[in-house]
Amino acid sequence: MSILKDKSYVFALEIVKLSQCLVADKKEYILSKQLLRSGTAVGALIREAEFAQSKKDFIYKMSIALKEANETLYWLDLLKDTNYLVEDRYMSLHSVCKELVAMLLSSIKTSKKSIS
Repeated sequence: MSILKDKSYVFALEIVKLSQCLVADKKEYILSKQLLRSGTAVGALIREAEFAQSKKDFIYKMSIALKEANETLYWLDLLKDTNYLVEDRYMSLHSVCKELVAMLLSSIKTSKKSIS
């Protein structure tokens, strides 16, 4: 899970930086707060899952991380389509978030197979 943990942490750092820029440069407070919450929650939930009490608890926490990653994609799309986010930065963050979604899905599916 180290690659997932590391990738989600670096992603969270980028989300924090973007949120800071949105507030400072664009005076955008609402969408940036939503993005900050969901984008940083992904890594936090993955960290929580490391010390899950059971396989079911691990799957639950990873599933919530997946939901947060999907929500983050929504906020990124919305920020791009409202011209708060330039195409290059959007593409970079969107790509990493999609990778996180794929990794989370894979981890969840693998874990579910091991308890069946």
